[in-house]
Amino acid sequence: MHPYFSLQGRTALVTGGTRGIGRMIAQGFLEAGARVFICARDGAACLQTAEELSVHGECIGLAADLSSEEGARALAAELSGRLSQLDILVNNAGTTWGGPLETYPVKGWEKVMQLNVTSVFSCIQQLLPLLRKAGSAQNPARIINIGSVAGISAFGEQAYAYGPSKAALHQLSRILAKELVGEHINLNVIAPGRFPSKMTKHIAQDEAAMAEDVAHIPMQRWGREEEMAALAISLASAAGAYMTGNIIPIDGGFSL
Repeated sequence: MHPYFSLQGRTALVTGGTRGIGRMIAQGFLEAGARVFICARDGAACLQTAEELSVHGECIGLAADLSSEEGARALAAELSGRLSQLDILVNNAGTTWGGPLETYPVKGWEKVMQLNVTSVFSCIQQLLPLLRKAGSAQNPARIINIGSVAGISAFGEQAYAYGPSKAALHQLSRILAKELVGEHINLNVIAPGRFPSKMTKHIAQDEAAMAEDVAHIPMQRWGREEEMAALAISLASAAGAYMTGNIIPIDGGFSL
């Protein structure tokens, strides 16, 4: 691997790292030389995924429920007991909720906003001490928030809270990027289009739905795992040292 993209000697945390985009990024970081912590609510899934990913490097699984501020505090306390600094934070944990406009429940809206926006803020807030210790002018600490093209486009698919939650996350990220840059912490957003995940499994398993879906994508396909990993590695490595406050679609042209 070219040294511009090496993560050798760096430590990363990927929330929601047991599957989908989180797992793609975690594996990419391991292959680039990082030590990687992954977390999710399901502790058993964390341990299993960490064991599977350990063929690529040192991977540690932690159970963490980020649906509350207490969960973010507990995760930060756990990491503070294990680490002196955190070089890379990937806020990937998130959720969605679909339903007809007339019956869309407030509890669905609140759940999506809590996990997709509030919990990201809480994680950054609680992990700031570890990130501050890692950052330097030569090599800033990195925060990568996982947004979505749903926060850019109006393609809502009756998931009324999801797009607004990601748009809010994009704006929060810009505000924090401007505030944290002076502390040698870079913050960028990856805004994915379609990638294989639990959230998109129902489309991938339906041939007609898949054909209809890719018809909206100029490249006529979904993203590949290695493409997501490569972008995250770029932002986390020397290649991304002069980048902050960006919302980067990776969507095969969908947001056009």
